[in-house]
Amino acid sequence: MQLYPNIFYSKRERVFRKQLHNVLGFFPKHLVLYKTALSHRSVREGPDENNERLEFLGDAIISSIVAHYLFMRYPYKDEGFLTEMRSKMVNRNKLNDIAVKIGLKKITLYNHLDHSLKISQIFGNTLEALAGAIYLDKGYEQTQKWVTERIILPHLFMQDLENLDINQKNKLYGWANKNGKNLEFETIDETIENGRRLFTIGAMVDGVLIAEVKAFNKKDASQIAAQVAIEKLKLS
Repeated sequence: MQLYPNIFYSKRERVFRKQLHNVLGFFPKHLVLYKTALSHRSVREGPDENNERLEFLGDAIISSIVAHYLFMRYPYKDEGFLTEMRSKMVNRNKLNDIAVKIGLKKITLYNHLDHSLKISQIFGNTLEALAGAIYLDKGYEQTQKWVTERIILPHLFMQDLENLDINQKNKLYGWANKNGKNLEFETIDETIENGRRLFTIGAMVDGVLIAEVKAFNKKDASQIAAQVAIEKLKLS
């Protein structure tokens, strides 16, 4: 991946830079990084062309920034509280919602003919990839400033998150038991992406698939599937 700046911009590149400015709040230096960050593997298969490597990097960076934010905000809370709060803040469903709100869905490059992608978590993945691109382009301090000002402060409300029951599975099991429903979480698919296991987990109620999500951790995937199921069943 080349990091050389573009000195002369074509009309298309100028439009792209303006779109990025609307999302980022600053003009990027190395456009190639952001083009890669916004490219899903459904349109670019090469690992140096799609955003999966940047997603891997951005995931770690966002987690680090959120951990630092929580550490400073809650000086007297224990490790268990901080870990739970971080899980609430960086879960795939939450990041996907934020990505859509800040306009990433409009500029992400993906196969629009694959309708399953439109309702998947790829925009949250793109948000992580974008954080990775900012880190490579601007450094850690600028990335920390962007994540804090553009993601955490306007979209992640601490008091609401403190009161949120993170164990959505327990809530869904409680509803199922109360109403005589059979609830199961099934592993629908398991693949390898970028050397990491990607699990597709489905929430099944009386044998009917209510929610299906993907995550690199089975526990996270089942919790997110439970959350999506709760929303679909209007239990929240």
